[in-house]
Amino acid sequence: MEGNVQQQKTTPLARELTRTFNSYNKHSVQLKKNLKETNAFFREIRQNYSNACASTMSSESASFEAGQLSCISFPSHEEEFLRNTVGAAPYILVLGQDCAARYQLLNCLLGERLLPLGPEAGQACEGVQGTVCKRRKLCFTHGRQTRLSLALPGQYELVHQLSANYGRWDTVPREDLEIHEECEDPAHRLAELEITLHHPLLQEAKVMVVPCPSVQPIEEALEDFTRSVVPILLYGINQDSLSTDQVAELWKVKEMLSFPICFIRIPDTIPAASPEPGRRGEKEKEREKEKSALHKQLLSLGFLCSPIVNCSCGAPTQIPAPGAKPQSVLGEAFERLHRLLVPFARQVLQNQQVEAANLLNGVHCRCLDLFINQAFDMQRDLQITPRRLEYTREKEGELFTSLMAIANRKQEEMKEMIVETLGSMKEQLLEDAANLEFTDIIVTTNGEPFTSKEIKSCIHQIQELIVVRLNQAVANKLISSVDYLRESFVGTLERCLNSLEKSHMDSSVHNITSNHLKQLLNAAYHVEVTFHSGSSVTRLFWEQIKQIIHRLTFVNPPAITPEWKRKVAQDAIESLSAAKLARSICSQFRTRLNSSHEAFAASLRQLEEGHTGRLERTEDLWLRVRKDHAPRLARLSLESRSLRDVLLHGKPKLGRELGRGQYGVVYLCDSWGGHYPCALKSVVPPDDKHWNDLALEFHYTRSLPKHERLVDLHGSVIDHTYGGGSSIAVLLIMERLHRDLYTGLKAGLSLRERLQIALDVVEGIRFLHGQGLLHRDIKLKNVLLDKQNRAKITDLGFCKPEAMMSGSIVGTPIHMAPELFTGKYDNSVDVYAFGILFWYLCTGSVKLPEAFEKCSSKDQLWNNVKKGARPERLPTFDEECWQLMEACWNGDPSQRPMLGIVEPRLQSIMVRLCKSGSEQKSSSLEDSN
Repeated sequence: MEGNVQQQKTTPLARELTRTFNSYNKHSVQLKKNLKETNAFFREIRQNYSNACASTMSSESASFEAGQLSCISFPSHEEEFLRNTVGAAPYILVLGQDCAARYQLLNCLLGERLLPLGPEAGQACEGVQGTVCKRRKLCFTHGRQTRLSLALPGQYELVHQLSANYGRWDTVPREDLEIHEECEDPAHRLAELEITLHHPLLQEAKVMVVPCPSVQPIEEALEDFTRSVVPILLYGINQDSLSTDQVAELWKVKEMLSFPICFIRIPDTIPAASPEPGRRGEKEKEREKEKSALHKQLLSLGFLCSPIVNCSCGAPTQIPAPGAKPQSVLGEAFERLHRLLVPFARQVLQNQQVEAANLLNGVHCRCLDLFINQAFDMQRDLQITPRRLEYTREKEGELFTSLMAIANRKQEEMKEMIVETLGSMKEQLLEDAANLEFTDIIVTTNGEPFTSKEIKSCIHQIQELIVVRLNQAVANKLISSVDYLRESFVGTLERCLNSLEKSHMDSSVHNITSNHLKQLLNAAYHVEVTFHSGSSVTRLFWEQIKQIIHRLTFVNPPAITPEWKRKVAQDAIESLSAAKLARSICSQFRTRLNSSHEAFAASLRQLEEGHTGRLERTEDLWLRVRKDHAPRLARLSLESRSLRDVLLHGKPKLGRELGRGQYGVVYLCDSWGGHYPCALKSVVPPDDKHWNDLALEFHYTRSLPKHERLVDLHGSVIDHTYGGGSSIAVLLIMERLHRDLYTGLKAGLSLRERLQIALDVVEGIRFLHGQGLLHRDIKLKNVLLDKQNRAKITDLGFCKPEAMMSGSIVGTPIHMAPELFTGKYDNSVDVYAFGILFWYLCTGSVKLPEAFEKCSSKDQLWNNVKKGARPERLPTFDEECWQLMEACWNGDPSQRPMLGIVEPRLQSIMVRLCKSGSEQKSSSLEDSN
């Protein structure tokens, strides 16, 4: 066979295995591409934000702090699994009780007698005369020409003359398979025999036959298959049971590779053809008994699981569900091996790829949700921060104005307060002065005269007592008169400043600014009027006291008695001017307020400047998240999820066309993934923008919890062969309903049915809004009806979270709210669209409103809508229905009712109209009778 370039003839088993491995390899290419692009995306994101955080400690460092950045990557265990799984080479590993079992199994796989069988090859791994069998490892690979060679694993080919190279051969010569006793070269003894064949199965997977245990222990033979390899483990059994050594070897295989094993009972002779159905010979009946014994042994050893029982053909009678973990199986009907081996190989390969696709998609979805949540936070920051700053400025201005007004109008009141305070305190002050113990002056018991200097010191201490007491009393009364402002103004301001400080405030400058503002509030607006020794009020006191001292003339120094001290205190009190004190206090208060107000304004400007720069960076980041990061990741997520779906459920079959829309064609699909019946929407994105929009739509829709008022999306498949391979289509498989609302209205629906549809639509929109999503394309064709005429919303093609909207103009013209044309809108656009839909439901027809029917173009229609054009009122309309639809399509979005208000109003309308309708029907029946 050397030099033969003819492709080997293949059996049905080889062909089916070839298709299975071919499918695995194609999906492997897609997985590797997705993983490569995902890793590149993650590296780019981390690098971008690392650079941003290093250069500007601002919004990026807050939005994507270390804990969040760790999500923009694979967990270490997942990364290791993907590295070893994605792109792993498929191998068929042939094991068995002895060389005869292994060789017979290999020949069956490739469909020809490549390896020797029968007495000349030896039936067991121990020769007739006790000699140990030493067959080397065999590796089968694909090549254009058939050739044999000896090579060290993963290294180089040995220069050695093989018997097969001396002439043509049909079966690999026995001497090339065996290691001779006289061979002492270690390299030659460890070398594996590489057999290259032009066989289609070997184009998709390599095949290895393990060596005899005497040549190489099983753990060494399988060492290269523990990483980046997906092994299909086949174990040939040609004896009635497994020996102790064989069981031990199997446990080592299980421990090393953790993959299921397909046990195959090898018959004594291979039948030329399968027996006819229903006719079983004695040999086959005897094999059933052997099977039972072998099955019991494998089951008791833990190599088989009891739920899967094998029939006589060798195939499991209980087929595992798609995605279920594959289990080891036993086949005892060799002539029907393909019924067991092909599904087994498919499930092993599929399980690896499904798990890898699931891990990929899980990371995609987690990171995509992180981006979407960050977009919400950034949008809120961009909206709220300027309002907080403006609110802070306004509130501080109100506080300053209020306090200045108090200072201006309180002067006369303060004068009266000082007079009143002095009057109420006078007796106590005189008493305290009379009992005052002087410091640094010793007064004798009879109050003998002192020097003038000491007398002045005594007078000074009496005056100090009066000043301190009066200062404290006046300050306390002033504080109580304005302290109520603290909670109403200062408390609110502090809370607002706290929120500003937490708005992504990483910069130390911003912290200092915010803290400075709070300190100013606490200091300037506490109104703690404690006049220290340098204040103008205290100086005024002392000026008046000095005048008292100048008026006191002593011919002879007086005696220091309680009466003298009382007299000095009384003179001091009577000399104080309440008007001057009031003016001084108010002047000082105004000066302090002005100073605090100016300092606050300066600090607020500094805070605004810091936030302005930060908000510019936040807006730039928000734009990148919406325009680049999230769409790219969504597309990767769509690809990984679609790959998982096609692996589990296969490619759906397109039935007859059900309808066409602007962005796709809808087909009938009988069943897919256990769902029946289905509708299939085929979309061919013309460019990257449409790809990204579709990917985001799929993510939002798939992330939604199931709801009875929304059409279920079962899955997606990317069809790379669409249109004969000329384009790539995304097939979205969804729940199929009876008809759409447009068709239903044309066919005729009762009033009760139409009102119930309106309630269903409102319920569906409310659910979407509760999930943070806007539909943006509510219309007759996007409301589907089941056989009971209950409604479900479909086609979430324009559905997006508010924070992810880029201001694009989307929707169907007659249902589009005026503000959609400005690019700045919120979820009230869905309320507007419902108002138009409700008009149709109330008319019971699909005829266009007159205001829209007159428009000759889309642009004219849009212009008329912006100018206030709306559907007309028909004579048949109920007043409350008309009021509701008018409210819903109000030109001012803020005036449209919340759906939580619309729903109970609709329920009330339905109860009233249906009740009156029943009464009228009953009345007409009585009249006819």
